Amino acid sequence: MNRTYRPLTTEEITILENNNCWAEDWNRVEVDPDFRPYSFHRVMFYGDIQLGYFNKSVEVSKGFFKHSGINDATLRNVTVGNDCLIEKIGNFINGYTIGDDCYISNISTMETTEGATFGEGHMVSVLNEMGDGNVVLFHGLNSQLAAFMVKYFKDKQLRDNIIRLINEEIRFTQPERGTIGNRVKIVNSKEITNTVIRDDCEINGAARLSDCTIMSSADASVYIGTGVICENSIICNGCSINNSVKMQDCFVGEACQITNGFTAEASVFFANSFMANGEACAAFCGPFSASHHKSSLLIGGEFSFYNAGSNTNFSNHAYKMGPLHYGTLERGTKTASGAYVLMPAKIGAFSVCFGKLMNHPDMRCLPFAYLLAYGETMYIVPGRNITTVGLYRDIKKWEKRDKRAPSCRKSIINFDWLSPFTVGEIVEGKKILENLQKAGGKNVSSYNFQEYIINASSLKKGIKYYDIALRIYMGAVLKRAVKGGWLGVPEKSTGVGEWHDLSGLLLPASEEERLLNDIKSGSIESIQEVLDRFNDIDNHYREYQWAWTYHIIMDYYGFDELTESNIQRIREDYVQARRAWIAEIRKDAEKEYAMGDVEKEVFEDFISKLDHEVDYEN
Repeated sequence: MNRTYRPLTTEEITILENNNCWAEDWNRVEVDPDFRPYSFHRVMFYGDIQLGYFNKSVEVSKGFFKHSGINDATLRNVTVGNDCLIEKIGNFINGYTIGDDCYISNISTMETTEGATFGEGHMVSVLNEMGDGNVVLFHGLNSQLAAFMVKYFKDKQLRDNIIRLINEEIRFTQPERGTIGNRVKIVNSKEITNTVIRDDCEINGAARLSDCTIMSSADASVYIGTGVICENSIICNGCSINNSVKMQDCFVGEACQITNGFTAEASVFFANSFMANGEACAAFCGPFSASHHKSSLLIGGEFSFYNAGSNTNFSNHAYKMGPLHYGTLERGTKTASGAYVLMPAKIGAFSVCFGKLMNHPDMRCLPFAYLLAYGETMYIVPGRNITTVGLYRDIKKWEKRDKRAPSCRKSIINFDWLSPFTVGEIVEGKKILENLQKAGGKNVSSYNFQEYIINASSLKKGIKYYDIALRIYMGAVLKRAVKGGWLGVPEKSTGVGEWHDLSGLLLPASEEERLLNDIKSGSIESIQEVLDRFNDIDNHYREYQWAWTYHIIMDYYGFDELTESNIQRIREDYVQARRAWIAEIRKDAEKEYAMGDVEKEVFEDFISKLDHEVDYEN
C-alpha cells in the first residue's frame, strides 16, 4: 500500500520531547497526515522513520485493551503502520517495515542485517544428510515440487533450470528488508533477525527466529510459541511451532504442528504433518507424516501418510477401532537408495509391506501385505491389509483430517486408496501369486518368493483379496464415468501405462516425463508454471484414470467393447466384491472385539458404519 507522509510540526516535536522522546534528526521522522503525538513515551528515533496514525486501542490480553502507540523503544530505519502498540523493546528495532494493528511487546531485538535471505534460496539435502543439496527452500515450495527435485536433481540441466526459476521468483518477490504484516502479535520473545512475518501471525515466547519467512494469513494464522529456535527456515500457513522446538534449514508446509522439544535439521514437512518429542534429519515428510515419541529419529527417508512409533516400532496399527489409531503408511517409505522400507506399519515382528522389497529395490513387492518374522525365517501374507479394520478406518479418516484452509492448499493430496498407482501394484502382485501357484502347483504347503516364504493358504487368500480390490476399483471408476459422462473409449491415451505418486499427486509417468523435458528444454519460463502444471495434472486426474482403467477392464474381463451387458456384469461384480470386502472387515472387527481390547460401544459404532456401506453401492 502506498502511503503519504508529512514532516512533523514544531508543536508535535515539542510534545514528543516533553514525553522523553528523542530523535537523531527530527527531519527524518515522517508521519501520516492524521498522526497525533500523544501516545509516544520514552522513544528514541534513529535514521529514517515513518509513522502511521495511532487512534485505536489494542487488545493485549482477553478483555484487556491498551491504547495504541510506542513506549520504551529504540527504532532505527523503521516504518510503523496504523494503530500499532509497540512497547518494552529491550534493545532495538532496526530496519523493519511493520504493518497495521500490530502488538509488539517485551522483545529484545528485531533487526534486518546485510545479506538477509529470509530463509529463501537455501539448498538442503534430504534422504542423504551428507549428500549434495537437492531441495531449494522458498515460499512457493510444495510437496510435489520438492519430491520432483529430490527425484531428478542428479540431472544437472534440470537442476540448473529449476534453481534459475526459483531464484527469479525470489528476486521478484523478496522484500528489501524484514517485514511484519497486519494484525501480528509478537510478545515476550528475544531475537527476531532477518525474518518476514505475514499477516495474523502470533509469536509468544520465542527464543530466536533468524532468516525465516512465516507465511501466515487471516484464515490460516501461524503460532510460534515458547522457547522456539528457528533458523534458515520457511513456515507456511496454519502451522503451530511450540514448546522449545529447534529447527534449522527446514520447510514446514501448511497446517503442520511441531511441538514438545522436537528438533529438525535439513528436513521438509508437508500438509498436516505432526511432529513431537523426536528428531528429524534429512527427512522428507510428505502429507500426513506423524511422529510422537522421544526415541523416534526420522533420518534419510521419504514418508507419506505415515505414523512413526517409538524406536523401530513404526506404527500403532494395533489400535484399529479405538480413537487413538493414527493410521499407517499407505504409499511407501523410501530410503536414500531408492528402496522402499518393508516395515511401514510394524508391531514387533509384524508389519505391512508395500512397494519394493528392501533387499530387492528393483523388484516390485506384494502390495498391502504383512511381513512376519519367526527367527531367521521371513513370511509374507499378501493382500491381508486390504481387509483390515485399520485400513478401512484410514480410508475414511484422512480427508477429514485435512486442516488446511481452502485458500492455503499448495501441496496436492489425492485421497484415493485405490488408484492407478496402487491398483497397478495390485495387478502385478496378483500376477506374481498366480505365477507362483502355476509353477509350484496347488498341492504344496508353501511357496518361495526370493528369500521369503508364502504359505499356500496365504497365497490363495492373497489372490482373492487382490481380486476383490480390483473389482471394487473397476466398478467404482465405471460408476464415476457413467455419472461424469465420459463412459466409452478414451479420447486420449494419456494415463495409459505406469503411474507414480509424487508426494500426494497421483499422475501418469508420461506426464511426469513431459514436465521433466519441458523444464530441461527451457519452454517453462517461471516456477509458477511448474506448480501450475502439477495442478493441471491433478485437475485431469479422472480423465487420465479412466484411460488407464478402461484398458484394465478390457484386459481383466477380455472384453472387446463396453456393451450394456458388459457394464452390468462389472456392476454386479463390484457390488459382490464390496460386500465380500465389508464381510472380511467385519470378521476382523469381531476378532478384535473378542480379544477384549475394544469396548462394546466402540465395536457397535464401527459395525453400524459397516452396515451403511450398502448406501454406496449405487
